[in-house]
Amino acid sequence: MDADVDLAKRLARDLDGSFEALVVAHQDRLFTIARRLLGDAHDAEEVAQDAFVRAYRAIEGYPPERVRELRLRPWLAAIVVNLARNRRRRVADRQPASPLTPLLENGLDLEDQASARPEARHATAESRREWSARLAALPVAYRTAVVLRHVDGLSYDELAVALGRPEGTVKAQVHRGLRLLRAALDAEATTDRHSNHTEMSA
Repeated sequence: MDADVDLAKRLARDLDGSFEALVVAHQDRLFTIARRLLGDAHDAEEVAQDAFVRAYRAIEGYPPERVRELRLRPWLAAIVVNLARNRRRRVADRQPASPLTPLLENGLDLEDQASARPEARHATAESRREWSARLAALPVAYRTAVVLRHVDGLSYDELAVALGRPEGTVKAQVHRGLRLLRAALDAEATTDRHSNHTEMSA
């Protein structure tokens, strides 16, 4: 976090000389956020690139004192969320949304594929696809809050800044999103148990 404070000060002094450092520091996380919101690597790459263009233009128009006070992580996340929202609307007109990368937090962690046996890797890949579908099924507001909190790792305070909502609201969105994910898992487990019981009784 201190690195971002220093970076904001450098940007205020010399935008052109410091902007590459901003890109290097944040390009991976912005791509990751966009990828999890959009589900498409090409769209995510374009959104991340566009986010830096928007960021440069915004900083260029800010007075130095405002640039020094920027909280870069939530500020950049907000730009990506807005761009992803606009991109998602355009893509929805062309084709169905592809599955999103799964959430692997809050008890939803999966086995490490690198050390798993082939049969375990297959089971893990299937589980990842299932979690992708569950996350994709969340209402957009909940999905966005969950991704920013548990994939990007923003604090609730930063999340509130990124989404422009009160901290209590974003906490509720994260909690509701996680509750919906767990409810989907419970419903699937109940369905599986019922199916197994029916098969055994037949």
